[in-house]
Amino acid sequence: MSEPASISRGIAARYASAIFELAKEDNALVALEGDIDTLRGALAQSADLRDLISSPVYGRDEQAAAIAAVAQKAGLSGFVTNSLGLMAAKRRLFVLPQLLDALSALISEEKGEVHADVVSAKALTKTQSDKLAKSLAASIGKDVKLNATVDETLIGGLVVKVGSKMIDTSIRSKLNSLQNVMKEVG
Repeated sequence: MSEPASISRGIAARYASAIFELAKEDNALVALEGDIDTLRGALAQSADLRDLISSPVYGRDEQAAAIAAVAQKAGLSGFVTNSLGLMAAKRRLFVLPQLLDALSALISEEKGEVHADVVSAKALTKTQSDKLAKSLAASIGKDVKLNATVDETLIGGLVVKVGSKMIDTSIRSKLNSLQNVMKEVG
């Protein structure tokens, strides 16, 4: 792990812990989840927002004013808005993506959920997603929340990652294994 990445995760973890505790005290974890989804969507859709949080060109005051406007427009809760303002004042907005991940992990832990990253060759139907979530929940013993993505290069099958465990049933990996076996023989 690179040093800057671990520093960013450490900063994000401290902010996430504080925000989570504030939300928990106010019984506002549901609102916090909504704020996380809103901010994730905004980051995914807006190159300007991604630039704002990562570019050193913007000063503290510019970042604080811009993030306050974003928070107001998005209708974020008060403690999230205030935290973002503090992060802007301390020049810490660059850790926002890691902050959202850390907050999601804390909320999932509080709910007794586990996140599973699922990559498939084509989009899973609602029925397939539900069946996979139930199957994973039965084997893990906790509720499973799926983060599904599509990668057409898999050709078929799934790659499922839960925590540190990964199950790769994709046709691409089977073809790669077959290719390696054939190289060893020849």
